Amino acid sequence: MITKTLDIQTIRKDFPILQREVNGKPLVYLDNAATSQTPQQVIDTIVDYYQNYNANIHRGVHTLSQEATDAYEAARQKIQKHFNIAKAHEIIFTSGTTQSINLVATGFTSFLKEGDEILVSAMEHHSNIVPWQMLCERTGALLKVIPMNLDGELVMEEYHNLLSDKTKLVFCNHVSNALGTVNPIEKIIDAAHKVGAAVLIDGAQAAPHIKADLQALDVDFYTVSAHKMCGPTGVGMLYGKEEWLKKLPPYQGGGEMIAEVTFEKTTYADLPHKFEAGTPNICGGIAFGAALDYMNSIGFDAIAQYEDELLQYATEQLLTIEGLKIYGTAVHKTSVISFNIEGIHPYDIGTIVDKLGIAVRTGHHCAQPIMDFYQIPGTVRASFSFYNTKEEVDKLVEGIKRAKNMLL
Repeated sequence: MITKTLDIQTIRKDFPILQREVNGKPLVYLDNAATSQTPQQVIDTIVDYYQNYNANIHRGVHTLSQEATDAYEAARQKIQKHFNIAKAHEIIFTSGTTQSINLVATGFTSFLKEGDEILVSAMEHHSNIVPWQMLCERTGALLKVIPMNLDGELVMEEYHNLLSDKTKLVFCNHVSNALGTVNPIEKIIDAAHKVGAAVLIDGAQAAPHIKADLQALDVDFYTVSAHKMCGPTGVGMLYGKEEWLKKLPPYQGGGEMIAEVTFEKTTYADLPHKFEAGTPNICGGIAFGAALDYMNSIGFDAIAQYEDELLQYATEQLLTIEGLKIYGTAVHKTSVISFNIEGIHPYDIGTIVDKLGIAVRTGHHCAQPIMDFYQIPGTVRASFSFYNTKEEVDKLVEGIKRAKNMLL
């Protein structure tokens, strides 16, 4: 199959923010793993909603409510198609990946007992660690860690050794936010299912780069945040197999998630409304659908190919800087590079390159156990999207060289 070539300069015109200056310099935005930028097509969708059919959904008989409901549910169907999900009601709209994980962790409280075990990988974001620690505190279950090696890859032999009939849940990110590692989730899911364990995959970092087929993966839960893939903040989705979503108790009580309420007893609504209490982020859900439309119009194969070119080019250029060390050298990576320069704190580098209009992330990236593993305080992280260019990579390299000369 021939992958189409992206017209990057035309794509960049879709993103108004890329035309601005920061500190008198053209913006070079390389913090895409934290949040991606938003194209005009998605911005227009947001404006259109508030200008033309802003109304609450699912409850009103008037025209605006019906229009808003139709647009919101159409977005759910776009998500269903994009991720190849069997049933639309297996998609729960949430505020993002963090809420999605907490929903599942809270729901499993009644399913676990003392002595049960849950596994989490060593390269997780805090949002895929802390909720499970809280679950263990509530239930007496044990949290065990799948180790990683110096290349930033999971030690799969140890994972298989950790699995047992005591294992009830396995949690792993599809892609590491701090290192860019693409984890072998197919093997992780298959092995967990063989011992009867359920699996939640944090797909927040994968979704901008990889079009996951959730039926093919046979995963039990999968989470995504819209703002990582050209959508708005404050909205995301939890996919859950119907059998699990029916078992889990409601996460929150309120309007919309009920079938009938009396002061004696409440019965809950069918999926997905059982988990969607209160007025949702209606505009956000609709814009999430628009973001999927936009990215699919470009094509995920083309995005992956171009971003891999950027990754390889940036890696080669950064390694020309003496004293620079990259953390996370897995064979399978997305377009994320975490690095340090010997003798310089990452925060200082980030501060100086910001003066040159270059946005990178510094710190532990909400993945402190990874930094502890490497025995470092944090890293500088440059993360690339399909609207970035090799010329921007060159500016980053020159900016880091300038920072190095100032700080050493």
